[in-house]
Amino acid sequence: MLLRHGESAWNAENRFTGWVDVDLSAAGEQEAVEAGRLLLAEREAAGLDVDVVHTSVLTRAVRTANLVLDVLGRAYLPVRRSWRLNERHYGALQGLNKAETAERHGLEQVKLWRRSYDVPPPPLAPDDPGHARNDPRYRMLPPSAVPDTECLADVVERLLPYWEDAIAVDLLAGRDVLVVAHGNSLRALRKFLEHISDDDIVDLNIATGVPRVYEFDDRLSILSTPRDLGDAEAVAARARAVAGQAAGQH
Repeated sequence: MLLRHGESAWNAENRFTGWVDVDLSAAGEQEAVEAGRLLLAEREAAGLDVDVVHTSVLTRAVRTANLVLDVLGRAYLPVRRSWRLNERHYGALQGLNKAETAERHGLEQVKLWRRSYDVPPPPLAPDDPGHARNDPRYRMLPPSAVPDTECLADVVERLLPYWEDAIAVDLLAGRDVLVVAHGNSLRALRKFLEHISDDDIVDLNIATGVPRVYEFDDRLSILSTPRDLGDAEAVAARARAVAGQAAGQH
């Protein structure tokens, strides 16, 4: 099960967030609770449970996972956190309003920075006080592992070792796994799992707070079409809202 965290405070303000540690908005908390209810209904209807949770080290994903587990009555479950599941690093764009950035640089340029596979935004200066190297949660990482900016290809490269060494291991052990992460780390994982091309990944927008369910065989090939839980039109509307952020559409 893949789940993008609920709306964050900066999602609500239409700002580039990246590795900045922003909490959930009140609406995001409600989205997380609703996601938990959808997973609870799935458990009651189909017997799908959660045995282990994987999240990033960013608060909005951590709190989403905690709220979901509270609804499921599974607060005791093991939760594994990794920086490799973090949102894509948006470099010098972090903190900027998306619509205002599009007015300054043009919609096409911002679409390249937001959605292309291999075009990173301008880097954050290494001496910037907000650089992740100054964040204690990354103090055990070598400096070369802490990015100044990332394109989606970079996210795929740093995420796949965690898929192989942690998530896939749990799946092969027969555990039902919930991954709570971010729009771009989940785009990267879906690109890998669903064999989405470099061109087609540009148009993939992932809605906040919507669980997506996969079923694998014992070689981790997808057995059936992945499905999003909840009302299809509501899911589509949330995805459209993500797509329209740069243009200031909500």
